[in-house]
Amino acid sequence: VQAIDRSMTIAMVAGEASGDNLGASLMRQLRLKAPDIVFIGVGGSAMRGEGLDSLVDMDRLSVNGFVDPILRLPELIRILVKIRNRILGSGADCFVGIDSNFFNILLAGMLRPRGVKTVQYVSPTVWAWRSGRIRRIKRNVDLMLTLFPFEEAVYLEHGIPVAFVGHPKAAEIDPEEGIAERSAARAALLLPDDASVVAVLPGSRSSEVDTSGRDFFAAASLLKHRVDMFLVPAANDQRQAQITQLLNDYPDLEASVRVLSGDSRTAMTAADVVLANSGTATL
Repeated sequence: VQAIDRSMTIAMVAGEASGDNLGASLMRQLRLKAPDIVFIGVGGSAMRGEGLDSLVDMDRLSVNGFVDPILRLPELIRILVKIRNRILGSGADCFVGIDSNFFNILLAGMLRPRGVKTVQYVSPTVWAWRSGRIRRIKRNVDLMLTLFPFEEAVYLEHGIPVAFVGHPKAAEIDPEEGIAERSAARAALLLPDDASVVAVLPGSRSSEVDTSGRDFFAAASLLKHRVDMFLVPAANDQRQAQITQLLNDYPDLEASVRVLSGDSRTAMTAADVVLANSGTATL
């Protein structure tokens, strides 16, 4: 790809930690082609660290399940309109929605008619359920970027431009080095090689930690006599505080749980078993 010889503005919106990491990786790659590129939108610490001018707190976009978006609809609409107006006012060349499909595909539909090119990075699971949403995607999205190669066929079948880009995490993992990496991860965490270790990853969203976290820690209580250490990586400072507060309800786990600041990969590498919510961790 040739370098871009003029300054551009790209709007990006991520609504949770996994999207924040994907966005930061994409920003780094785009800067190799356009060093003077300007990024605005919504992101967390990773994207802000790459220079994103974040318009609102990313956690305000985090929704989960069916009920949460409905209960928060008035607030989400206000945020949606605010972000739309700021993006249009910036003269952005392109909008990239990163996961958070409910919010980002709506936003794309508000920007595309105004001449902003729209990209959705991470496909919703149209291939598994609610296939009718493909029509909305075709109306609102100029290009779909997918994490899995089989997703391309769904979009090609409906005449939607698509590109399989994979997941940046895939390049970080070498299956051939599994045993050596586990020993190194345990050494970094000061865990003996013969310890029984379980990584517990309830999710990066507040609602996920509140619901799945309770179930996961209840399961850990049942297993505490068979497991030496439960590792719980927190996606950010807010989730770390939330997890620590939640663990107050499980005093029997105090001696066998360690809450980590980020670094879920090290926790999973060190573990014999991973208990994870659906999301990036399961890739």
